[in-house]
This record gives sequence, structure tokens and C-alpha cells, in this order.
Amino acid sequence: MQVERGQARLPGFEVEEVGESFVTAVVFESCGDIYRRVFRALRPRTPVPEVSIEYCRFAGANSFVRWHNSRLELRITDVLEGAPAPIQEALAYILLSKLLRRPVPPVYRHRYRLYLNRQDMRRSLHLLRQARGRKHISGPEGERFNLKELFAELNARFFHGLLAEPELGWSRTASRTLLGHFDPAHNAIILSKLLDSAPATRLAVEYVLYHEMLHLRYPVETAGAKRRVHTKEFKAAEKLFPGLKEAKAQLESLCTAARRR
Repeated sequence: MQVERGQARLPGFEVEEVGESFVTAVVFESCGDIYRRVFRALRPRTPVPEVSIEYCRFAGANSFVRWHNSRLELRITDVLEGAPAPIQEALAYILLSKLLRRPVPPVYRHRYRLYLNRQDMRRSLHLLRQARGRKHISGPEGERFNLKELFAELNARFFHGLLAEPELGWSRTASRTLLGHFDPAHNAIILSKLLDSAPATRLAVEYVLYHEMLHLRYPVETAGAKRRVHTKEFKAAEKLFPGLKEAKAQLESLCTAARRR
């Protein structure tokens, strides 16, 4: 969660059903009332600023708050516009705690994650990302490697050719921190352009692509407020990749060299 003094950002969690009993939020409060009350609880000696709330058509569950000119300006995802008061309260504590550089009370973080991890909410957020999200997909053919060909080879070697081919492409920039990712909303695997550069080896590229293909085979598991991206089955399958240690060493060397340039 990235936070700055001027603006606090709440990335979307994908975290199952709300099982706790909500007793803290007053049901007849407006959303603005909730934020004023939470601000007063966190900063009892500071005059409560004016609160402005705008519900926005974001592509996920991101929400933002900024303290500007004695005014709290909130931009909240419209997927939460009809959320129950206890969820609005939880979001208020999360955003304002981050803005004011206070620890987020665990009960509110847990409550918010439970709500967003409900099956209906996960489905809604997935559809939002599909409908509103933007995804740059360059196509599989790079300067040195063709991801379509590599996918077909790895699919035959490790998955009996049973994985359906997703969209494949290279990132716009040569990221050295995010070497690859699978986007389920757009059914796409994107690899860093750094892996298509001259120093990168075929083994390193195959390993990163294989790792992302495992996300197709072993989807994210959720239970309560927990979200497990790399399951036990995922980790066990990853260890089956030949030359795993060598591939990781090559990637470390490649990223270190890129940082020095």
C-alpha cells in the first residue's frame, strides 16, 4: 500500500464471507459522517476538515484520500457506493490511518478484506477489470524470443499440452523488478522486455514463462481474509523445472547488471 502525506492509496484486496458482527458503525450515519467521526477519533485535537466524497469508475477496488487546503478529498471506487456502513467505516480507518501515518487497526483491515473476498465481490471486481481495465499486449514475438513458440514447447513438456493458450506479450519497459505476471482478468501472460535483451538466456526466459503458466494451472486460493497466490501444489510443481537454481542465478545476474547500467 503506497502512501504519501498528500495522498493515501488503497489498492484492491482480493481477499470470504463476512463472519463478524458489526457493532461500531452507526447505521444512520452518512458516509461523510463516518469519515468525520473516524478523523476525530484519530486526531482528537485537530479541527475536523471538510469532507468531499466522489465515487469513481475505477477498474478495481482502489480508493484514494488527499488532505488538501483543510479539506479531505476522497475518491472511492463506485463498487463500494452501496456497501454497508461497517465496510465504509473500515475503509475510512484504513485510508485515514495511512494518511495520518498511524497503524491501521487490525479489526478494520480484517473486516475490509473479508468483504472484498466474498464470492460476489470477487466476481464483480473481476468483471470490472475486464470491462474497464486497460491492458497493453504487444504480441508474443520479441526480438530474440517468441513467447508463442516457448509456450507451446513448455505446455507439451510439462502440462501434456492441456493448458489453453492465453494472450502472450512483452512489457513496454524492461522492468527488473517485475519479470513476469499473469493477469486473470485479461487472461494474459506478460514478460518483462528485459528478458528479450541480449544478456538473457533461453533457460531464464523459459523459467519465468513456466512460473506464470503455473498460475493458469493452480489459481489463487482464498479462505477467510487470506489469499494464497502460490499454493503448496504450485510450489511443488515449480521445483520440477529442470535447471531451476541455474535459471534463478541467471535472473539475479541479469537484474543486477541492469541496475548498474
